[in-house]
Amino acid sequence: MKLAIIGLGMAARAHVAALESLHDRVELTGLYMRNKKRLDSAAEAMQTKAFQSVDAIAEDADTDAVLLLTPPDSRMEIVSRLAASGKHILMEKPLERTLPAATELVECAQKGGIHLGLVFQHRVRAGSRRLKRLLEEKQLGDIAMVRVDVPWWRPQDYYDQPGRGTYDQDGGGVLITQAIHVLDLMLYLLGPVRSVQAMLATTQLHDMEAEDFASAGVLFESGAVGSICATTASFPGSSESIRIDGTKGSAILEGGSLKVLWRDHTEENFEEKSHSGAGADPMAFPSDWHMQIIENFADVVEGKTQKLVAEGRDGLLVQRLIEAMERSNAEAGLRIDLDSF
Repeated sequence: MKLAIIGLGMAARAHVAALESLHDRVELTGLYMRNKKRLDSAAEAMQTKAFQSVDAIAEDADTDAVLLLTPPDSRMEIVSRLAASGKHILMEKPLERTLPAATELVECAQKGGIHLGLVFQHRVRAGSRRLKRLLEEKQLGDIAMVRVDVPWWRPQDYYDQPGRGTYDQDGGGVLITQAIHVLDLMLYLLGPVRSVQAMLATTQLHDMEAEDFASAGVLFESGAVGSICATTASFPGSSESIRIDGTKGSAILEGGSLKVLWRDHTEENFEEKSHSGAGADPMAFPSDWHMQIIENFADVVEGKTQKLVAEGRDGLLVQRLIEAMERSNAEAGLRIDLDSF
């Protein structure tokens, strides 16, 4: 697969490292960003071509697909142009800033007949894959309760960056920028949410427009109940976790490590030694997961497999949940049915 990059946002470091590891599998055709000085410097450092516009990439016969790493406020026009030219797209989360805009973006890609992949890398972590198998095989029995915790930390200088934590650029705060990965994984493992009651807030630890704290009670379509707590105000930050309690046992996924507590009082552990960006450095994680996402995307583009790790419509599911939490908060904690979206 021949791939161009548009944008070099915060997640670029992991992607670039992943592409270096995949140099025999994925050929980089070039790079584009709006800042001309940064573009020339980055293209020289990466030893690749500096495209001068999105149109130039769209018209480039040697480029099969694009890795889109821009903030969500600049996505729609880019995706529309690339889809019209038949370029497949792998993009960082979220799809867009709002659910209607995200839906329009996915429909644009579908109309253009292109593959639209999303970088939800938590799905490919070892513990996540193991837990997915346990749930598919119903080894934990019927699921009764789910608890999601994202106790992360971001210093104020993180939010002092232009547009960071704003609705115009990011679409919100901790939910759509940080917790979206864990919420997507929750939905991937446990299925859709039926209803949600939430409270969002900005703590005194941050000066920012959007929320740095969110909590919610959720009811899954399966009948299981659950809770969500996500923040970037928990110093110094610790690993995100999903705890699942079933009739045959409980599973605790913390970071990428999985512990299973069976009802016969035996215990199994599956350890992953890695970080996930919980602390002050949001990019403190390896590139292995991104490498798997990009390799899967290449396989789909080349027709070697049909299923993306995560596709555009998966992004709509988690964005619908986030928007339901925001609406519940705006309506003083009223229970919101997701079918109303």
